[in-house]
Amino acid sequence: MASTTVNVVRYTALLGGVFYGIAHRRTLQKAHDAEVKQHAIHEREHLIAEAKEAWKKKQEGPKDGVITNPEDPRFDLEKLIAKWEADSK
Repeated sequence: MASTTVNVVRYTALLGGVFYGIAHRRTLQKAHDAEVKQHAIHEREHLIAEAKEAWKKKQEGPKDGVITNPEDPRFDLEKLIAKWEADSK
């Protein structure tokens, strides 16, 4: 049978390992949470940049000057049909 000193050392090592594991997991979890937060911020910035670029392209309008939105007061159906005919050739 093991002496009391050996048992004390065993349980001390066991508890020390458990507490070390808890502390180590917390540090790893904090690092992971920070990385996830940074990734989310970067992804939002990327989406905002894409949206701004799409908005700029939408605001520029078509290069040929034909307006395809029928709600626009400058819409001309004859020009649109002529453009479609030219594109189909």
